[in-house]
Amino acid sequence: MLKPYKRAELSFREIREIGADGRNSTTHLVYDAQLGVDIVMKTISKSKMINADEFFSEARNLYATAHQNVVQIHYACEDASNIYIAMPFYRRGSVKGLMSSGRLTVREVIRLGCQLLSGLHNIHSKGLIHFDIKPDNILLSNRGEALLSDFGLAKQMELGHAAPDKLYIRMAPPEVVAGPPYNLLFDIYQVGLTLYRMINGNEEFYRQFASFDGTAGLDRAGLARAITAGTFPDRAAFGEHVPQKLQRVIIKCLDPVPANRFPSALKVANALAEVDQCFDWRPVPDPVRRIWVKRENGTEKRFVVNADGSTTFTSCAHGGTPRQKREFCKASMPKAAIKRVLKEN
Repeated sequence: MLKPYKRAELSFREIREIGADGRNSTTHLVYDAQLGVDIVMKTISKSKMINADEFFSEARNLYATAHQNVVQIHYACEDASNIYIAMPFYRRGSVKGLMSSGRLTVREVIRLGCQLLSGLHNIHSKGLIHFDIKPDNILLSNRGEALLSDFGLAKQMELGHAAPDKLYIRMAPPEVVAGPPYNLLFDIYQVGLTLYRMINGNEEFYRQFASFDGTAGLDRAGLARAITAGTFPDRAAFGEHVPQKLQRVIIKCLDPVPANRFPSALKVANALAEVDQCFDWRPVPDPVRRIWVKRENGTEKRFVVNADGSTTFTSCAHGGTPRQKREFCKASMPKAAIKRVLKEN
């Protein structure tokens, strides 16, 4: 029998599991004995795969989309039970991990969002729809730059359309109610939802989602109606530090009517680049108060809206004694005035 391909052995040692990517795959940090380095190995079970020709589809998609904002691939291989996809180990983790360590500023959301969109524009230009954009699937390079990852659901378009093998309803756009095929605007919606989670915090997104999860399980019909109506996620849930320009970008991406969304990832990136306010205020999670902190040039500014509606504004230079700005310390302050304080300070 003619054997055009050579087979060789590959050795790696599992160090620890670092994530589960669905029912049929896991991700481990491993030591590659040949390269002499720690890498990430995604293991995909063959047990429930129907089409053997698609075993390596994710690896091929990653390799075909080489870009500074798309995760690299070292190699792909197999044994009798699994497919293995080897990628660099990014020590900073994902945007989801970054969000769990604290709320993001407007500046951070814009920077990471534009980098994500650069990678997405690249894969769209190669005829691919990603179908699974979310904070978990945006890794951070060693320089802290966003890298689009996990092409397990990605599909090549035919005549501008494609359909994934499965969908996750939590991040699904309204058009899934009508069913496939889908176009690039599917990804644009998921970009909007990802930016929404980044600026408002995962805890707010999960709080809203939990309203559809009762004792009888997930109310899929109710969730589908809310997604289609544009009431999930809540477009009015933005904090006072989020400028109107950024809100409009996110809401346009989330428009229930696909034709009303931005037509391309590049258009979204251009709109994000025009946001010019409230860059560095960082929300601080608190069960009772609303707190924002900003640090610049050795000075920390802190603005607090208390449970009774009163406000305090303090400024502390180089670790000294905090001083109040009396003009912003009020018995009550309307939302418009809170926005103005954050915009102008």
